[in-house]
Amino acid sequence: MADSIAPGQHLLIDFWGGETLTEAEIETAMRDAAKACGATVLRVCLHGFGEGAGITGVAILAESHISIHTWPELDYVALDVFVCGGCRADAALDVLKHAFAPRRHKVRSVARGETVSTERVL
Repeated sequence: MADSIAPGQHLLIDFWGGETLTEAEIETAMRDAAKACGATVLRVCLHGFGEGAGITGVAILAESHISIHTWPELDYVALDVFVCGGCRADAALDVLKHAFAPRRHKVRSVARGETVSTERVL
């Protein structure tokens, strides 16, 4: 196996501020993000913790997953996008940034499966 080839790209995304989305809006954003990066959605499972509380969930992709955890009381959303094959995680990021419209964000990119650490902050 070649050391220079990473089988997957993993984005760790932090959003602060911006839109508070409903479960239906989050599902749409996750499906749109998967489509944008070239992934195939197998299933989306979301769970809301009640009125004004957070939402957690995952979109299971043929190429891996997109997950979300929201904390409305902290005005914070944590997402991760892990894809492999020919998918482009950065294209999913653009869709998610548009949907959530965060005032501030931080994104770390990790090439999964590489033997040398290549974590980058985007």
